[in-house]
Amino acid sequence: MRSIQREQPVMLVEDNDDDYEATLRALKSSGFSMLNAIVRFDNGDSALKYLRREEEFSDIKSSPRPGIILLDLNMPGISGREVLSEIKSSELLRDIPVIILTTSDNEKDVDECYYAGANTYIKKP
Repeated sequence: MRSIQREQPVMLVEDNDDDYEATLRALKSSGFSMLNAIVRFDNGDSALKYLRREEEFSDIKSSPRPGIILLDLNMPGISGREVLSEIKSSELLRDIPVIILTTSDNEKDVDECYYAGANTYIKKP
């Protein structure tokens, strides 16, 4: 697995503000977030636009490629499952590690995510 470079942000795709704040606290307490910027998206559509460098995200300097993606599964609109599928089916994006962060401990969800290419599946407390 490749290492995350300092200039690569952590992409956090999370629609729930409380879960976003909890994830930020966990990253800060580990010291991880002090090294890399955290870019948050609260829906799958915006996350995919960023990754594809579409519309307002076309500038590589203001929208750098993430070194890792923390992805919630259950979001309105384009779901985390669809985002994962898009990332892992793209030749340009598939090497970005994706960690699923979700409330679901459904075995079917776990299996589907790993089958789709997720690097890790973590159930939120």
